[in-house]
Amino acid sequence: MVNTEATTNSDRRARNRKPASHAGGLGTTKLNPFGDLHTLQHLSARLARSLRGVFEPMLRCEVRAWAEPLVVQRFADYRAERPDGLTAWLPLTMVAADTVAAPANALCVLDGRFVLEMLDIFFGGTGTTPADMPTEFSGAAEAMVVRLGGTIAAQMKTAWEPLTRIDFAPTRIEINPAMLPVDADDAIVVTRFGLAAATAKPVFVDILYPVPALKPHGATLMGKVLDKAEADPVWRTGLTRSVMTVKFPVRSVLAEPVVPLQMLMDLKPGDVIPITIAPDVPVVVGNHRLGCGTVGTSNGFAAIKLTSLAHFDEGLSA
Repeated sequence: MVNTEATTNSDRRARNRKPASHAGGLGTTKLNPFGDLHTLQHLSARLARSLRGVFEPMLRCEVRAWAEPLVVQRFADYRAERPDGLTAWLPLTMVAADTVAAPANALCVLDGRFVLEMLDIFFGGTGTTPADMPTEFSGAAEAMVVRLGGTIAAQMKTAWEPLTRIDFAPTRIEINPAMLPVDADDAIVVTRFGLAAATAKPVFVDILYPVPALKPHGATLMGKVLDKAEADPVWRTGLTRSVMTVKFPVRSVLAEPVVPLQMLMDLKPGDVIPITIAPDVPVVVGNHRLGCGTVGTSNGFAAIKLTSLAHFDEGLSA
């Protein structure tokens, strides 16, 4: 064994080895502290459905909208992956009602050519865009992006409502990402939404959430939905008491006489219309029949004594 050529430690280090999936670099920040992000993915899918109502009036046609899978990456990497050209960067302030954290900023990112297409349609055109893209947006284009951002912000607030209350509001559009209130090394959650009309090539709208802005809501984002859970007894008791105080109108039809048109035309004050009250008159709650009863008095007031009740299954089937 002494004469056998030994394998040195340097040879072992030179071999290419696949790093462990759980291994991380020393001194680096974990990009995604929220786990699988299933909750945020469901939220994005809900927001995608509401975006149809935002872009269909702008494009004047029916569109399909969907949410792409989430991606967590550094903002510098996101900027490097975007194609060159004019881009609308619109910061959206995030003010959470149930936390004391300072307001943060999300980002709505729109492709410049898509913005100019919507602008042309807005002014009665067909969506024509210039062959040579400009280097900046006009005042009308910036105003339209901010207005569009306000509509998107309202839909984002509605989509987030089941999780937590966050107010979103657009600020000022930027075309230089270096001027944005996001550091290049900040981790962001990229939510991408696709929009397509008929067989046209889809366009994409990105909404970026900085990871630090989502940390105050980490417990909500990482919460698991239980298939079966026992209701809180206090909540159930309060709900029962509230339901029992709901009021319904109860009415009864004593008679429905039928007379000819000639008699109606000849009616004058003092005339008598004969009626016949049946032994049992119907008692109605809302629009459903409760049962039947007989007319009488109780404590000096006219009243109806219930003689029969309708079956509940009949009311449900009706």
